[in-house]
Amino acid sequence: MGKSKARKFRRAPFSPAGPGPQRAVSGEGPAGGEGGDGGSPAVELLEKLQHPSADIREFACASISKLLQQKHAIPAFLQKDVVRCLGPMLLDQSLAVRETAAGALRNLSACGGFDVCDNMVTKDIMTPLVALLKECSAGLEASEVSPMKCKDTKNYVEDIANEAVNVLWNVCECNGTAVSVFNKEGCLDAVLQYLKKFSTNVDLAISVAHCLQAVTEDNPELLSSFNASVHQVLESIMLSPDSTMEHILLRTLVAGTVWNIKDTIPSSSQASTINAILKIFSESLVVDSGETVIKMKEAETQRLKLTAEAETEENVGDTIDNSVLNEDDEMEEPPKGKVKRENDISDLLPSDKWELKQVTALLMAQQTALEIIVNMCCSEDPSDDEWEELSSSDESDLFLENSYNEGSGQPMSPLCLSAEVHAALMNNLIPKKILEKTAFPNSVAVDICTHSASWKPLIRKMNTVQCRALMCLHSILLVSDVDCLGGASTLQSLAQHLSQLVFSQPEFPKHTEFLEAITSALRALLQTMASKNISQCMTPEQLMTLCEAGIHSSNISVRVNVVSILGIAGSVLAKVEDAAETLKMIGKFLLEVALKDSSLVVAGEALDALFDVFADGKEAEKAAVQIKLLSALKEFQPVFKMRMRKEGKGQYSTDQLCVLDNVKMNLRRFIAYQETLGEKKTS
Repeated sequence: MGKSKARKFRRAPFSPAGPGPQRAVSGEGPAGGEGGDGGSPAVELLEKLQHPSADIREFACASISKLLQQKHAIPAFLQKDVVRCLGPMLLDQSLAVRETAAGALRNLSACGGFDVCDNMVTKDIMTPLVALLKECSAGLEASEVSPMKCKDTKNYVEDIANEAVNVLWNVCECNGTAVSVFNKEGCLDAVLQYLKKFSTNVDLAISVAHCLQAVTEDNPELLSSFNASVHQVLESIMLSPDSTMEHILLRTLVAGTVWNIKDTIPSSSQASTINAILKIFSESLVVDSGETVIKMKEAETQRLKLTAEAETEENVGDTIDNSVLNEDDEMEEPPKGKVKRENDISDLLPSDKWELKQVTALLMAQQTALEIIVNMCCSEDPSDDEWEELSSSDESDLFLENSYNEGSGQPMSPLCLSAEVHAALMNNLIPKKILEKTAFPNSVAVDICTHSASWKPLIRKMNTVQCRALMCLHSILLVSDVDCLGGASTLQSLAQHLSQLVFSQPEFPKHTEFLEAITSALRALLQTMASKNISQCMTPEQLMTLCEAGIHSSNISVRVNVVSILGIAGSVLAKVEDAAETLKMIGKFLLEVALKDSSLVVAGEALDALFDVFADGKEAEKAAVQIKLLSALKEFQPVFKMRMRKEGKGQYSTDQLCVLDNVKMNLRRFIAYQETLGEKKTS
């Protein structure tokens, strides 16, 4: 159906800050979504922000930060103008207050979502936030000039900067005005100072890299700011040899930023830069996340065991020492400088979760790499002479006719993939590594995570990586020639692999994200195989099982995919002898979807599939007569027109309406074609 652009991945905002200090909210209930209660924690805590004592202000900020992690508490704080109350705290005289205030705003922006981020920008959070970012940048420069003098302040400055950058990232991810402010206020220079700290503060660098990847996406106004010195900073990170999972994530994010600003790279460096980007992605994807989970969990268990033993020995020693102390003995003073507060909210994960942090970083790196590869395959500007030009010898090989967009049920214009990108994908064995990631997560790793509350969220992250890999496979199938993918035998093996993913589980998969991903990959694969007359390995029974399950999904993309899959398979079967019974089954299914589906897009896709299946062939003609296809479509034609008039303008985009108009016209033509076939038989 029709012409459409491929869907690109847009990243969701990152996590909020870690758990706030328990002392801050002990004994206090929820913030109270009722809002009007004068005695609610929201009112009381916001009033304490004006207290002359810095400790009280810090306490209030930390308590607010904790409560803002509860979605039901956010409306009460918004009603009391929490943004305007916390904004000035970003420039408080106390560094501790600045940090906790930034942490509270980080939680508000991450947990509140798009509407809350819009509200924060409307309430002018960008003014104090930009001022804070610039002050922190100046503070870092000062610490480099006089490191001993600023040693105690330096850690505070970096911690404050980390929280502030996360707020900036979240609001820029959600709000175009925030991105405009980022451009006009020269925030790039400030955050680059933080990024340069990657060798000593990788957490801060990762936050900046997340932010940069967000603000550089579809932001041509910012490109002029990326001069040679900026490129040098990014390049130094991409070439860094550190092998921790956090550094892998950092390099992956920076590589994504470089891809976003590719138009600023000299033409002489384009090919090498693409290869460097994909090499980083390859290094990320080659790591076995399941084995890493197992290894890191074992390391955590061993470390905690040794720590417990050491603490036991220390407690015994303390008991002996304390027994000889006199009442007048003075205790040793604690060391001066910054003392880490209990459950420091600036940490995304507690310090005793180092191994968990590593695995989380790896999975985020792999997800990010896969999403960027999808975006590479879904270029929206084929007119770019330098980056999207196709070599004349490969042009026909890089396109597949009748490509489809998995999200709208509409065929896309052929995707453009530059020869440089295509070559780099193959040279770095990216398709092979992507295929490995499409497998279900390691069962041992999943079992380990299931039995640990803090590790359990990793199961969803592993599943997300699998789904991204399937979507990535879908995109590569749409833009790659069959020979580049390994030929007919490789595609048949791939079809068997995808079939096993669907049918090897004890229960048919019902998770929406997985269903969308697997049906998208199958759709692209079957279309590729059909276009090259490669025999398909899935049996009609398997296809019907998949389609009957998928058509009941609440997700329109899944329903569109399964209808399209059935149409592709049916059009192939229409050329096979003795296929009338199977074609009858397919025809009845598609006809019922066209008549009954609540979405016009799905109904239109089902009609298109019917046109393909019953377009030609004796078996198709026989099946069409037996299911009374012509009379059913003639009866449905006015209903479809009426639905388009009633539902069209309010629920569907202009592009979708154009596609549906095309379906309506094809329906009229198909009915006329079927009538002609009937006349020939009777004459």
